[in-house]
Amino acid sequence: MTRLFVLIAALVTFATCATAEESHQPYKGFEARDVASLSKDDIRQLQAGSGWGLALPAELNGYPGPAHVLELADELDLSDNQKQRMEATFEVMREDAIAKGELLIAAERKLDHGFKSGSLDATSLERLIAAAEAARADLRYVHLSRHLVTLDVLDAEQVRKYSELRGYAADPCATVPDGHDAAMWRRHNRCFDK
Repeated sequence: MTRLFVLIAALVTFATCATAEESHQPYKGFEARDVASLSKDDIRQLQAGSGWGLALPAELNGYPGPAHVLELADELDLSDNQKQRMEATFEVMREDAIAKGELLIAAERKLDHGFKSGSLDATSLERLIAAAEAARADLRYVHLSRHLVTLDVLDAEQVRKYSELRGYAADPCATVPDGHDAAMWRRHNRCFDK
């Protein structure tokens, strides 16, 4: 019994030390990044024109994204015209996003280099931050503005279906999943009036 207690105490101590080390070193390894504020995956996504999560305010509030509309073309029953318009919108968005993404990477690289050089002053820092944030804003506009375009292409039923297919519009009050207490489910999902 004593051996078991000692073993458990040693494991708890080891886990606590490992957790403490991790909490004091959350950026360990980041110093080797090409650009401190961007991971390799971030850079890859930016160079590919991916959304990078910048359009979530549109996506999660009923403004479908061109890439996902095209992925769901069959389920949304897009007409040939709708599909062509979405493809054109997506291609222009992708090209713009790649160009703007490269500008953001370059701006973040300059900011990073400013600190590496050790010669940064407050005025230079402010200019570098403004350039990086302007690049991010331009990139975000590219993505968000194309979500606006989809509402001119899709009809209301397709927008509703898109939200349902993407998992945003499911009515939690319509059915209670197996294994859940019905009263508790309805209370947690505020299904009082339904």
